[in-house]
Amino acid sequence: MNLLITRSMPEAVVRRAGAHFDVTWRNQVTPMSPDELTAALSEYDAILPTLGDIFAAGVFAKAPRTKILANFGVGYNHIDVAAAKAAGVAVTNTPGAVTDATADIALTLILMTARRAGEGERMLRRGAWTGWHPTQMLGMHLTGKRLGVIGMGRIGRAIARRCHFGFGMEVVFFNRSQVDPGLPARQGTFAEAMAADVVVLAVPGGATTRHLIDAEALGLMAPHALLINIARGDVVDEAALVAALKSGQIAGAGLDVYEFEPKVSPDLMAMENVTLLPHLGTAALEVRESMGMMAVDNLIASAEGRPLLNPVN
Repeated sequence: MNLLITRSMPEAVVRRAGAHFDVTWRNQVTPMSPDELTAALSEYDAILPTLGDIFAAGVFAKAPRTKILANFGVGYNHIDVAAAKAAGVAVTNTPGAVTDATADIALTLILMTARRAGEGERMLRRGAWTGWHPTQMLGMHLTGKRLGVIGMGRIGRAIARRCHFGFGMEVVFFNRSQVDPGLPARQGTFAEAMAADVVVLAVPGGATTRHLIDAEALGLMAPHALLINIARGDVVDEAALVAALKSGQIAGAGLDVYEFEPKVSPDLMAMENVTLLPHLGTAALEVRESMGMMAVDNLIASAEGRPLLNPVN
């Protein structure tokens, strides 16, 4: 079987794939275009794509040769899984491998935004710090505050554990179905979770969650509260977020993902009360290797006619 790896990838992953497949490695950091994806579906038995490779319904218009898209990542909203299934293409993802790393980035954003760390570092680097004093850069003290988690899957639970056991935070969460969080936490309504001191978004991307956080949802938040997004950028209506921050409707935000990624709103970049990271959620070598190895495991299972490990369609 021949395999296309669409993007730059840890070399250990490419070596392992090469031991099982005839690999074409497109070692580039930019996504493939729709025309390139359509062509790839007709040329390769299997493809290992990732975020940014947009497999919309149109790219499956011609009967594909490809039998599996082994997505590198837990999120797969860049793939029209229904269109893929109709075209006979299986789709898999890499759950589990990303959980702790993504939760760690959520905590990074919470701490940086609550304690104004990015703002403080910028002040120091430009030579504007004049020394310590009792009212300098006062931020939010996290211990004992309430955390609202929107989406209590693997990542949501990992974030809640860190906040509850690490900072003694009370946890209230919203989830579409009843779940056992496995820690002291209360499942509440969407409005109850949004009313917390710190609100973290940990829902999957896709049509059902696009603009879940709109002007109405932001209106449920307290004026001192912080919004943290480590999910997908378009879960948040970015224009509504900018308006809420400008008006003081909420106190701050910490973002690792963006609605029009990699474009970031100039308004957000100009705000000192916003922490902005360049989608670092899983950016650790061992994590990216684990993700790649899980994708390859799915490819090998497909090639050997065994059940897929992580099917999503």
